[in-house]
Amino acid sequence: MVEKAEEMREVLLKLKEEAFEEIGKTLKSGTESLTDEPSGDIYDQASNERDRELTLLLGDREREKIRNIDEALARLDEGEYGVCEDCEEEIPLGRLKAMPFARLCVKCKADLEKLQAQTKRFEEDRVYREIASSEEEES
Repeated sequence: MVEKAEEMREVLLKLKEEAFEEIGKTLKSGTESLTDEPSGDIYDQASNERDRELTLLLGDREREKIRNIDEALARLDEGEYGVCEDCEEEIPLGRLKAMPFARLCVKCKADLEKLQAQTKRFEEDRVYREIASSEEEES
């Protein structure tokens, strides 16, 4: 177990370093694109704005990844790493290697995603029913 923990700590720290490097690249490219004078037609400007938004989105994903890694490292320190937060079974090493900051085993994650999909469909159906009833009231 100690070897597994140390191996995963190394993996998490490497991922964290890579995420920081990505953020650095994103910031550098974002700064360079901000200093460029607006040029070209409206289509070029729209394309540049879309690129800036994409750069910001990618930076947000990297920051979220770092937060997840930090939480996984804290669980390692507390001796809770590699245990499913839902069923409290040990998460297989293969899953941890594929997703080092996983909090749930594959079964519990699949159950959660299924529930989220059902909830989303329920909300969409509710919105459609509200739109349909408001259209009926207007006629």
